[in-house]
Amino acid sequence: MGFLDRFRRTSRQDVAAVPLYQAVVARARQPHWYLDGAVPDTLDGRFDMVAAVTAFVLMRIEDEPAAAQLVADLTERFIDDMDAQIRQIGFGDMVVGKQVGRMMGMLGGRLGAYRTGVSDGDLATPLRRNLYRGVDPAPAAVAYVRDRLLDFHAALKAVPLDAIERGELP
Repeated sequence: MGFLDRFRRTSRQDVAAVPLYQAVVARARQPHWYLDGAVPDTLDGRFDMVAAVTAFVLMRIEDEPAAAQLVADLTERFIDDMDAQIRQIGFGDMVVGKQVGRMMGMLGGRLGAYRTGVSDGDLATPLRRNLYRGVDPAPAAVAYVRDRLLDFHAALKAVPLDAIERGELP
């Protein structure tokens, strides 16, 4: 194997959690979030929805000791996607790392807020703050998103970890 061949090979890390991340993005891009849930159909709104679905998947898999690598792999796919999206928008190399770091912080904050919201029985408050970013949506829109995310959360509990890893989301 030559020196350049090492760069042409795809490692496990390059493909780990790809089906899962693709399923997360597909779920986050479903039109009902933006129509019935009134999530802003903007770059920020789409990021916020991907972050929300990612957070709920992370909540499901982080409770399993055997899933530590899957948590890391899914997070890595999120980082890769955000890096690519920022570059596609036209940000230069000097800014990309800072923006991706900021987005990772946002994902972590949302994960904590949604985890607390689920356990406290008040998901609407973190949704208003993080998904709608201070815009006061109609109560029915917030209730719609809250109910769909809670249904997703409950359904995820019944899905085996290996199926989740394959991207088989409920």
